[in-house]
Amino acid sequence: MNFRQFPCGQTGAALFGLAILTIGPGLISTALAAPARTGVKAGAAKPASVRATAPGAGATGAGAMATALAIRHEAGGKIAKFYQGRGFQPVWVSKGRIGADAQAFLRYLDEAELDGLKPSRYGPDKLREAISQANRGGPEDVATAEVALSSAFARYVRDMRKAGNVGMTYVGKGLAPAKLADDAILRVAALNDFGAYVGGMGWMSPHYLRMRDLLRAAENKGADERTIEVVRLNLERARVLPSAAVRHIVVDAATARLWYYQNGKMVGTMRVVVGAEKTQTPMLAGYINWAIFNPYWNIPDYLTRDNVARKILSGRTLKSMNMEVLSDWSANPQVVDPATIDWRAVQDGKVDLRIRELPGPANSMGKVKYLFPNDEGIYLHDTPNRDLLVKEDRHLSNGCIRLDDAEKLGRWMMGKAFDRHGKGPEQPVVMPAPVPVYLTYLTATATRSGVALLTDVYGRDRR
Repeated sequence: MNFRQFPCGQTGAALFGLAILTIGPGLISTALAAPARTGVKAGAAKPASVRATAPGAGATGAGAMATALAIRHEAGGKIAKFYQGRGFQPVWVSKGRIGADAQAFLRYLDEAELDGLKPSRYGPDKLREAISQANRGGPEDVATAEVALSSAFARYVRDMRKAGNVGMTYVGKGLAPAKLADDAILRVAALNDFGAYVGGMGWMSPHYLRMRDLLRAAENKGADERTIEVVRLNLERARVLPSAAVRHIVVDAATARLWYYQNGKMVGTMRVVVGAEKTQTPMLAGYINWAIFNPYWNIPDYLTRDNVARKILSGRTLKSMNMEVLSDWSANPQVVDPATIDWRAVQDGKVDLRIRELPGPANSMGKVKYLFPNDEGIYLHDTPNRDLLVKEDRHLSNGCIRLDDAEKLGRWMMGKAFDRHGKGPEQPVVMPAPVPVYLTYLTATATRSGVALLTDVYGRDRR
């Protein structure tokens, strides 16, 4: 297969795939293996065997069985499907009581306006009443509170994951926030540590949590309307990012920094160089599918005109710049003798050329570039210009992302040693699995005195 290397800002294409994670149902106890009743309303009459069980039941033995039977009777629809998959065992109950996890959730509901939502939609007062009754009543009361909490939780998570148009372009399926069913939301929550997931708002991106905290701080400190407006805009930009449970990369063009996540944790972070004001890094999401070792760099037209041609006319040679002219953009172009080129016409913009920089220590792409399909020719790559990475303002590229440690990121994506695969130019290596990458723009930041807004280099906060 031939690979065409596209400069930042020009059209590029590559193969892409989608990794799909499936979550299997939990084991179902023999006594509760029969299909759940669906559509049963909360408050309906409970079986006599359930009503007779002592208060506080739901921990072990007969009490646990009575609580499971009550939940089976109480739950309906997708909620019932979730509980059936776990033998109707509760998720909000610990040692026979509904406690800390529910209280953490209720605190989120009380401040749901931070998320752009109405607390009343989730009935926090009714949930508190149900919890109070459950902790002094019997299994049927536990089941009522349990199912009510799960229903409100699923609705809250689903509402939080609804994202508007914030300027993000998605190239590939499964990148935009999806509409989730209640049972899917609850299965993911119960997959590992339910309490940690709820308490840490594990269904949202860590960047969303950061922006949410900044919004709270801005409102509490009486920040001006403009600051609050921009922080809310940042919150919406962060809403489209996946949770840390999803293996993915985030590049923030505002702070010129990259993070990567897996299994609910941040694996690493690094400085990057991003697009300048005139050659901005777009808000874009795609799948990284390929690493290209020993890459060429195709020079953008404006650099050919304003930089390369000017140097040639002043006495430099293409050979001294480790570059060559090609006949066209085909997969097998011919090398053109630079002496046959009218460089004055190139400088004047009357002649367009394809010029590429050859692989080597000084190549602007460095040792490797990571490709993902997009119409703007954006990718992540190594760089020999290490001095740019120590600058405070790193808005210096033609739109692509220059990495501080391309080898470290490559080892994480490939799951093995960083391998150059030979010394020839343009050595392609397919990723074991496509890696989602999200390019965003988050201009709100925390300071000792509260919240500040970074310089809006791209002017996106004013739109």
